[in-house]
Amino acid sequence: MPIYKVIKAVALNLGIIITNIIFFSQGFIGLQLRGESAFEGALGGTLILMSIIIFIWGNVHYFIVQEKVILGTELKSKEDYKIAIRQNAVKKTFTKSIFYILKQIERLDKKNAIIHDVLLQKFTLEELSYIKFKGILKQIEELFYLNLRSMVNKLNVFDQEEYDQITGKKTKVSNRIEEEKRKVYEEYITFIEHSIEDNEQILLKLDQLLLELSKFNSLEDGEIEAMPAMLEIDELISKAKFYQ
Repeated sequence: MPIYKVIKAVALNLGIIITNIIFFSQGFIGLQLRGESAFEGALGGTLILMSIIIFIWGNVHYFIVQEKVILGTELKSKEDYKIAIRQNAVKKTFTKSIFYILKQIERLDKKNAIIHDVLLQKFTLEELSYIKFKGILKQIEELFYLNLRSMVNKLNVFDQEEYDQITGKKTKVSNRIEEEKRKVYEEYITFIEHSIEDNEQILLKLDQLLLELSKFNSLEDGEIEAMPAMLEIDELISKAKFYQ
């Protein structure tokens, strides 16, 4: 079971317990089901009923209902990417990597928001400079999510149980086949590591771009293209298109 599901389920159940303690404990609100007030009794009964419903729904949702695995071809929104990546957190080989990838997505959103804010301080929405910067940011985000799509495909295919058997020497196949299988799985692991580094490089380029932007009060068209960070981003995008 994915770790994030366990965490959410524990948080939900603790929330139910704490809520009931606050409302029914004599040290806090002290509601009584058979108190003198009919309203108090009705409120207490409603809280208990809602607690039972939320408890059953939440635990069934987190522990019994299985999420549909999102394939690379089904990725449409940013939330789809986050769900598809989180679904693989149960694969212990990638658990730390997956949390890092999710953090990278958050960092990308934050950096893009800051850069857009800085751009609007220097340009109007109609200015060509703003339009060019916005177009570059869109391309760099597309490249970032292209890497994510590739990672989702690899994570979905990776069979943690089989990998554990291979590395644990529990297979019944020949040493040659076992070694070939191990190499295949190591390639998956290496691919994920390299893809994380690629996206980290994208985030670094955005940091450099933000730093350079902060140095200028205004920029002409020619100066925009000549910015070192912009040149590096253009090169990064060009290389990505070449390998697609």
